[in-house]
Amino acid sequence: MERVNVAIVGGGPAGTAAAHAAAEDGASTVVFEKGVPRADREGLGPDSTDAAGILDYWVDIMDIHPDEFDDGILYQHLERAEFIGPNEFCTIKRTGIDSSYDHFGYTFNRAAFDDWMRERAETAGAEYRTGVRVTGVESTLDADSSDRPRHVVSLANGDSLGADFLILADGPQRTVTNGVLDSYLPDGQKASELLASPKVNHIAYQEYRRFPKEVFEELNTSISFWWGLMPGHTAYPWVFPNDNQVCRVGLTMPIGLDIDAVENRETYALLEPEDDRIPQGATYIRRLLEREWGDEYDIDEDFPLVEDRGKRGGTETYSISSTKPIESPVEAGIAVTGGAMGTTSAFHEGGDHVAIRTGAIAGELAAAGDLSTYNNRWAEAIGDELLRNVTFAELCRDYGPTDWDRTFKSVRGMLAADGSSLLKKRTLRSGLSGAKVLYKYTKQKRSLQKNGYVQLSVDDYVY
Repeated sequence: MERVNVAIVGGGPAGTAAAHAAAEDGASTVVFEKGVPRADREGLGPDSTDAAGILDYWVDIMDIHPDEFDDGILYQHLERAEFIGPNEFCTIKRTGIDSSYDHFGYTFNRAAFDDWMRERAETAGAEYRTGVRVTGVESTLDADSSDRPRHVVSLANGDSLGADFLILADGPQRTVTNGVLDSYLPDGQKASELLASPKVNHIAYQEYRRFPKEVFEELNTSISFWWGLMPGHTAYPWVFPNDNQVCRVGLTMPIGLDIDAVENRETYALLEPEDDRIPQGATYIRRLLEREWGDEYDIDEDFPLVEDRGKRGGTETYSISSTKPIESPVEAGIAVTGGAMGTTSAFHEGGDHVAIRTGAIAGELAAAGDLSTYNNRWAEAIGDELLRNVTFAELCRDYGPTDWDRTFKSVRGMLAADGSSLLKKRTLRSGLSGAKVLYKYTKQKRSLQKNGYVQLSVDDYVY
């Protein structure tokens, strides 16, 4: 049987960051990636669905500066984020968190970025195998045995590989991760039930559309989010600028939302009276484009689909985790990273920065021969970021259109009173509304700090 030090399931940002770190530190490392076809990539690669982009301080979290990129990866330097409600809005130009990056953020070509991350890992000495599907993993706690590998990874072609350490980076659907974690949960508990996609994931859909030149020039330094226009917890559409007048127009929403459970459905601008079910993503996007630009433009002619981008025909659908992370069974020599870990978030539409950081930590520790500190290490590195996401998501859990309008009006006043950096406490304290926001945020954050913000704890595992 083939043997390596580190086996990695999944070849996206978390997996390739882990492979780079492990191989750079001298560990024999193999990445298994089943491969997804895309219109904008030659050959198979990871499921490279574009998220919003990278904010300024996220550059430091991921510890990769865009100056390192190959040409063609970075699309736009961002200068602001627009948050738009049914009738109110606010504009944020600074995150308020110190950063080595000079702009508000950037958007990038995710498929090209993933290819670059793969080359970076291979240059360090990792092997990246595409078109290889992992069907299961058998593990033993007997790490001292020289004859029996700690982990045996089974492949669809009938081959198997032994590894000292296993890093799971198979994304928020956790097609391999759930089965592995089942072995370390008490009788009667299954990861596939605790972490079932309808419970812990959102569905995202986006289209690549070419915008009119004058509209693109207004949007090309901004990421734009619409809140309170469609029902569902952390459900919102967006527009993110790419290159050559192309923008990604998309949305995220809970899986399996029942329209009959929606209260005051007439208040949601993207629902119509004749809807007898939650609209499909393409319908939502069409309604958003008509709402924002339909008075001046013909949507079909002036905002055409760009069919040579995305997964297929200028569109893509993908799963995204819903804000709460899981800890890893490190005593078994296993680290769960990136989307499989739940670090990506439906609240901020993505999470490449935290996926890369968790992968890098896992790879570094695996190469050193000890994963025991992994949960503590990622908590130190990205715990504040994840806690912020979970806190904000919980604060807006029951928000409707009126709540979003009231929030954006208050935030706009707060920013006008104290600059444009929302996350600074002095901004949150600006005026009575700011004091209320700060109080609610602090109370929710303290509750999560006390009671925990993970959906599966290290203490839940048995060995």
